[in-house]
Amino acid sequence: MTENTDMIPPDGRVDAIDTDYQVGQDNIKMNIGPFGLDIHNRVFMISGLAIVAFVLLTLAFQNSLGPWFSELRNWLTGNLDWFFLISGNIFVLVCLFLIVSPMGKVRIGGTDATPDYSYAGWFSMLFAAGMGIGLMFYGVSEPMSHFSTSLGGIASEGGVRTDWAPLGAAAGDVVAAERLGMAATIYHWGLHPWAIYAVLALALALFSFNKGLPLTVRSIFYPLLGERVWGWPGHVIDILAVFSTLFGLATSLGIGASQASAGLNYLFGVPMGATTEVLLVIGITAIALVSVVAGLDAGVKRLSEINMSLAILLLLFVILVGPTLAILTGFVSNLWGYVQNIPALSMPFGREDDNFRQGWTAFYWAWWISWSPFVGMFIARVSRGRTVREFMVSVLLIPSAACVLWMTAFGGTAISQYVNDGYEVVANSNLELQLFAMLDVLPFAQITSFIAIVLVIVFFVTSSDSGSLVIDTITAGGKVNAPTPQRVFWATFEGLVAIALILGGGLVALQAMAVSTGLPFTLVLLFGCISLFKGLASEPRG
Repeated sequence: MTENTDMIPPDGRVDAIDTDYQVGQDNIKMNIGPFGLDIHNRVFMISGLAIVAFVLLTLAFQNSLGPWFSELRNWLTGNLDWFFLISGNIFVLVCLFLIVSPMGKVRIGGTDATPDYSYAGWFSMLFAAGMGIGLMFYGVSEPMSHFSTSLGGIASEGGVRTDWAPLGAAAGDVVAAERLGMAATIYHWGLHPWAIYAVLALALALFSFNKGLPLTVRSIFYPLLGERVWGWPGHVIDILAVFSTLFGLATSLGIGASQASAGLNYLFGVPMGATTEVLLVIGITAIALVSVVAGLDAGVKRLSEINMSLAILLLLFVILVGPTLAILTGFVSNLWGYVQNIPALSMPFGREDDNFRQGWTAFYWAWWISWSPFVGMFIARVSRGRTVREFMVSVLLIPSAACVLWMTAFGGTAISQYVNDGYEVVANSNLELQLFAMLDVLPFAQITSFIAIVLVIVFFVTSSDSGSLVIDTITAGGKVNAPTPQRVFWATFEGLVAIALILGGGLVALQAMAVSTGLPFTLVLLFGCISLFKGLASEPRG
């Protein structure tokens, strides 16, 4: 195989793929004024022009697109929920199999490779990229929502179930409603999303660091497509990855902007609404641009570690000043409730909880899948030197356990306030305000709420920063050190897409685009699992 100068050489034995393809051989190099560009001619041009056109059209017709986005989301989640649920189950089974399989001994980067980052730095980047904004937004609101709907029981109209409770609800039973509500929440934030990330991340890492192929999604499909992966089949895969990443990120950025806006309104009386959210997106995108220019180690790694420290401090504060004993015992009982309910929650057929299954689970799975190119490639870049078993345990089980603790602490505290103290403000607040409503009755509410806003903003920055690095790698033909102006372009357009969707339909529009791009990429991931097994089967172990 011809040596690719843009690739990190393996350490020790690997089963490299013999191809004459050179990283960036289809790229166009040009100068626009003082700025140099090094872009994949087809992937960059098609995805870039399509995104620009989308932003312009959405801004031009923002008043009429809201209902269309709503109908699109409802149709996709209502008709294809079974497909998303089955796919999510497959990804979990693949990951669990690799943990116990002899393939778990394969080391990413070669038999003698050593990790590039310490466990502390690695976990910080995994968590900040994978879950950040979502945990802040849904940490209180989702457990409270599922608890409330479960406690309210089943409601129907004309023979059609109209409530949003998971499974069969728990009408009037506070203990059972809390257990079911927490199990449903953990289901959405536990094994399934991290399995989606882990499958793609491992495949990207394997085919880049062991097989010697470019760090792009198309490389995963070499065992299935052969040299055709460098042609139009590969172009389509990478373009889908760009769309999926961009719209998945835009959804998260929009959610983060709405919560930061709510927090600023709560603390300082800043008006809530689209104008404030747009201004927040502009400001935070500008901060992200500074981090993008700084690069992976100086920018993303440092921000991730700062954010992880703040998140841990806030988590410990809630545990210590909240219902401490209930949180600690609840961690175990909620985990057990999750284990008990996961077979029923993951069943795609024969259920009556359509609103929950379609409105919550199907959307979440599509959202996680649309995030997977971004999170997967980011995880791949920072995971060289780990064995497959170490990788899977770390990426799948440890973050899942952390999510259980986070949801138990924040959601459990809010439910305890409702049940034991009669505090109903959280349950009656809008989703984006519920975190601040929960903190409001704890000590130092002003300080902790301000820290929460900072966390949302920094998670916002790290997501935009990491996402632009990933999209730039894909659209530069796999080059990991492409010119900085390209990363600036993608970071800027991530913000513009979020702004366009906020103005063109708000949260519903953001969710609709995440689901619509997650759908085709689900197929990419399913076929990617086959390629992953083929690639691992030939690698030396130990």
